Amino acid sequence: MDRAAFHYDLPRELIAQAPLPERSASRLLVLDGKSGAIEDRRFVDLAVLLAPGDLLVANDTRVVPARLHGEKASGGRIELLLERVTGCESGRFQIKASHAPKPGSELRLAGGASARVVGRAGDLYELTLDRELRPYLETHGEIPLPPYIARAPESCDTVRYQTVFAAQPGAVAAPTAGLHFDAPLLAALERRGIEIAFVTLHVGAGTFAPLRAARIEEHVLHPEWTEVTSATCAKVESVRARGNRVIAVGTTAVRALETAAQGGALAPFAGETRLFIRPGFRFRVVDALVTNFHLPESSLLVLVAAFAGLEETLAAYRHAVVERYRFFSYGDAMLVFPGNARKEHTHAV
Repeated sequence: MDRAAFHYDLPRELIAQAPLPERSASRLLVLDGKSGAIEDRRFVDLAVLLAPGDLLVANDTRVVPARLHGEKASGGRIELLLERVTGCESGRFQIKASHAPKPGSELRLAGGASARVVGRAGDLYELTLDRELRPYLETHGEIPLPPYIARAPESCDTVRYQTVFAAQPGAVAAPTAGLHFDAPLLAALERRGIEIAFVTLHVGAGTFAPLRAARIEEHVLHPEWTEVTSATCAKVESVRARGNRVIAVGTTAVRALETAAQGGALAPFAGETRLFIRPGFRFRVVDALVTNFHLPESSLLVLVAAFAGLEETLAAYRHAVVERYRFFSYGDAMLVFPGNARKEHTHAV
């Protein structure tokens, strides 16, 4: 399919620049992929839109302060954005600089630290620091707000750009569908008899990368580390046995679950995934999806279109623009039910 098929027009003023005062105060657009029906609701309505016995599966990754500033030996200023930790003192980074640093060169960072450019991995740089990377990030790094948020990080972002169930450090971008959940909503879901389980997928900076190839089939995702535990597999199996639904909280939860089911049955998984879900994909685990609105011509929008149908998804986005929904990370959300593409349920093993 052509990349241009996943384009839509978005006024810049609809890109949310800050979170709402309350997490669960966002709006919720409900899309039925089979009929194309659209309904405008509030995110707190999720507790009544789902049925007792349904299972929400959320991503419990935690965003690390992954953006660093420094300079090259020549004095030129640089900005580093961690893509992933590869060792105690090493990682892969995106680097913004007037001229790309060469392998072997030294970079001077805050606090007297230095990093050596070991090599390249595609458009990423392999760096080794002169000290442990994770503690250094916690002291000198900043929360890596997405590029479409046109402001510097503020103190509130250290809390609001994390989900309330963030537990496993390793992401450089938040699993944004989870940002809408707060303690009162979680309590309401529990009273309703709706369970929650967790997967881990450490979101990389590549999540913001546009589709570069003209044909989406030629696009390659950066690898991201993910884990689906035996406990989560058991919960999914229990839900299936009683005839209830699995609702993924975010595209990252979808990719984690569907990666773990690529062998034909949902099974515990820990490792890297490059799974690119696009139209024609057979969903084996996920029955519904809670997700934010995504960038035009992005892999995340392609995933939603694969789940609900391309025309239905774009119609919902056009409706959201007309109704002045807030877009992207700090924006509003959707509850998406699948389209007419065939779905295969698999049992956990």
